[in-house]
Amino acid sequence: MDRLTSCRACLAADPHLFMPLGNHSPAQMLIRPEDLDKPQPSFPLNAQVCLECGLIQVADQIPAGFFRHYLYVPSGAATMHRHFGELAGVLAAKAGPDGLIVDIGCNDGLLLAACNALGAKTLGIDPAENIAEIARGRGVKVHVSYFDPDTAQEIHDRHGAAKVIVTTNTFNHIGDLHTFMRGIVRLLAPDGVFVIEVPRAKELLEHNEFENIYHEHVSEFSLLSMVKLGAFFDLEVTDVHHFPNIHGGSMRVFLTRKSAGVPAAPVVRAMLDEEREAGMLDPESYAALVRKVDAMGAEIRAMLDDMKARGLKIAGYGASARGNTLITYFGIDKKYLDFLVDKNPLKHGLYSPNTRIPIKPVEALETEKPDVLFVLAWNFFEEIKEQQQAFLARGGKFLVPLPTPRIVG
Repeated sequence: MDRLTSCRACLAADPHLFMPLGNHSPAQMLIRPEDLDKPQPSFPLNAQVCLECGLIQVADQIPAGFFRHYLYVPSGAATMHRHFGELAGVLAAKAGPDGLIVDIGCNDGLLLAACNALGAKTLGIDPAENIAEIARGRGVKVHVSYFDPDTAQEIHDRHGAAKVIVTTNTFNHIGDLHTFMRGIVRLLAPDGVFVIEVPRAKELLEHNEFENIYHEHVSEFSLLSMVKLGAFFDLEVTDVHHFPNIHGGSMRVFLTRKSAGVPAAPVVRAMLDEEREAGMLDPESYAALVRKVDAMGAEIRAMLDDMKARGLKIAGYGASARGNTLITYFGIDKKYLDFLVDKNPLKHGLYSPNTRIPIKPVEALETEKPDVLFVLAWNFFEEIKEQQQAFLARGGKFLVPLPTPRIVG
């Protein structure tokens, strides 16, 4: 099934199809050298939006077991070390001295290691054994499994109820949100809090961030969609923190049981009003996004064509999933980009999906000396620019595609 017939959050019928992005291989399905000549599985990437709750979503077509070997880790960005250090303090305070913090999709353990450093009691859940090993190396206890009601019961029986359940940049990967939420309410203590951190759909709409739509990101959440989803499970949104500079604009949402009687902070109503005023339930807002994105693609290709005509060597910075959506949809392939660099060693020696561009360590910038860096990981641009002062000093320039294309020298 390549289109949804109902919203995965509020269950409203027939989400509005606004942007068919064409066929894409999964954005994290990097290609091994021995598989370069083999066809990759690819699936239609159809962006739909629920006009009842503002959830942007794609059909879940990822093969079963896909996340058991995973390639994204947050540790490559200093920004995320600082961000998770701050979040650890928030979670430890919510949990208290004896409360259990469970991180679903704990990845390489960056967040829980920070919680452990504060003396918290923690447990990670993640389906990827290769990433769980990295987390264990940080002293994080990990239960390797997908999260569902059975896993929740097993954890509850073994460790007791969780005072805090947290999931960062994982909730947007969940195809069946209602089954996942049944697991949450099974594991969560009566006075516990469920904390979700994800990119926010309002920023996607306002800043042209279409490339954050990919098969592994099956949902881009509005706060309204969180409110409506929580209501099915007697959970209420009682607080929200907004982070405009994390992953292009993120929110941290706190849900508590209705029976706990926690009053909602004023920011909840304010952000819900913002979303309605931004046109998140208006189909014309999404038609405007498509027009802006297509114009942006034409502008970027013209810039790259001009650079190539002048004989410039261009590399891409960041073999990210969102970057793969961007170059695939815009038709930016090996004709334009000689190679990509990435700080994550799990990606080195592999090739980008769809476009088959080789991925090298960041150190290759010193040996290959490109003239231009096309910043696919644009959401970390300030950090990248700071790290690449030598590139700038020798006359290098950055092409930053979003929110609007610009050259930085």
